[in-house]
Amino acid sequence: MKLIIRTYKLQLKHPFTISRGTRTEIPSIIVELQENEFSGFGEATANPYYNTFVEQFEEELINKREIIEAVSGKTPEEYWNYLQPHFKNNMFLLCALDEAYTDLYTRKNGVKLHQYWDLKLDNLPQSNFTIGIDTVENMVSKMKEMPWPIYKIKLGTKDDIQIVRELRKHTNSIFRIDANCGWDVTETVKNSIELKKLGVEFIEQPLPAENWRGAKVVYENSILPIIADESCIIESDVEKCYNHFHGVNIKLMKCGGLTPAKRMITNAASLGLKTMVGCMTESSVGISAIAHLTPMLDYVDMDGALLLKNDIARGVKLENGNIIFSELKGTGAQLNE
Repeated sequence: MKLIIRTYKLQLKHPFTISRGTRTEIPSIIVELQENEFSGFGEATANPYYNTFVEQFEEELINKREIIEAVSGKTPEEYWNYLQPHFKNNMFLLCALDEAYTDLYTRKNGVKLHQYWDLKLDNLPQSNFTIGIDTVENMVSKMKEMPWPIYKIKLGTKDDIQIVRELRKHTNSIFRIDANCGWDVTETVKNSIELKKLGVEFIEQPLPAENWRGAKVVYENSILPIIADESCIIESDVEKCYNHFHGVNIKLMKCGGLTPAKRMITNAASLGLKTMVGCMTESSVGISAIAHLTPMLDYVDMDGALLLKNDIARGVKLENGNIIFSELKGTGAQLNE
């Protein structure tokens, strides 16, 4: 097996602002694992909040090339178990390798990933489209540019309820709210009352990730469901979220890839938690991987490639929120020439 490394700067269509700051480009690394005529692709993007950088990814891949290339013939689950001790301090990179190997393995076996998992493409959830924090005029303009059945609205300003009131005047679409740790307990409970009136489906991660005591109070008093994001990173976090959140948003890069994400979804559902997988503004390589988990999910946020000025890959697509799978085997992703 041969490792090929490519790095990119993914340019965003619009500056993207959340409660923590603004980004105009997303550095990305694409991992290709090649065996005979087959290739599998995986992705990790840089994220300052999680202290991850593409230069660090590249250096670690080069240093551990022999470990990565030494194995062939294992199942994706076996390969993840083999890699995990070597990459336990870099879940983003473990994710890229897991996606690439899973893609390669299923392509070699002539199946799409959801077929390998024996999942049926019935009643798939629609993906939301994300509107970052901006002036109300610009947020409305972005909605008009991308008419969509479900919007995720990023909040965390002093005028959050007024923003949603203004946006509601321009669409009947479902709203989901993501405060990215930007609120406190009182604010969240109070906001839930107003947001319910404005057609909001749920609130994602209103409090700082480590505020478990506050999360419990919000869980017991909010009139909208609360979904964990920054509070649900790795597998052991799922059980912590039980009785503190109504659901969990699992990110492949944060938990180490498709293999642990699938286990997290199963575990969360067994605890009665709503399940969601989200993206971290990646290309169609990462988005195509996410798509194959959707038969297991209540909600999905896989609009990352739609936020890009120029996608570096093609694969699974979104049309008006609906998931259109690629004809290719594996995850269905392919790099553009």
